[in-house]
Amino acid sequence: MNGNSRDAKRARTAQRILEAAQEEFALHGFEGATIRSVAERAGVHASLVMQHYGSKASLFAIAVRLPEEDQKAATDHLVDVLGVRMGELPPETRALVRSMLTVPEAEASMRDFLDERVGNLSASFEGDDAEARAALVVSSILGLTIARHFLRLRAFENLSEDALADAAHAWMKAMSKGPGTG
Repeated sequence: MNGNSRDAKRARTAQRILEAAQEEFALHGFEGATIRSVAERAGVHASLVMQHYGSKASLFAIAVRLPEEDQKAATDHLVDVLGVRMGELPPETRALVRSMLTVPEAEASMRDFLDERVGNLSASFEGDDAEARAALVVSSILGLTIARHFLRLRAFENLSEDALADAAHAWMKAMSKGPGTG
């Protein structure tokens, strides 16, 4: 198959859509991103997004999946997530976190999202206890989000983002390898 075949062009278009979706979901979250905004960013018609991925939910599931075989990508992604969580939260994320304990729909949405994160992350970790370690990491990031943005824990007032990122990177690197793997 040469680079100009119909299949090659279709694959490049699908990749362009996926990359645009990753950017849109990162900037606006699931609720804020639209098929139309993904299409505009990718430079294609919205119907082409649907043709390649079927639905916004399907596109989201693929766009947020971490590479299963790449531990460094998973760790780097989590460090990026921590960086975002240290900054200002998007309104939709703030609303979801604030509502997750009192609104059944928000609870279900958050649980599904976090379960997916645990699944993606555990697939990139080594060892029999990978799922347990992934659950701890995902729960810790949720706790960080709550402590930083809702409880306004004083420890964050004097903690630089670089210091937190360095500590988080070392911790996640250790978590990805598991106990006794150094």
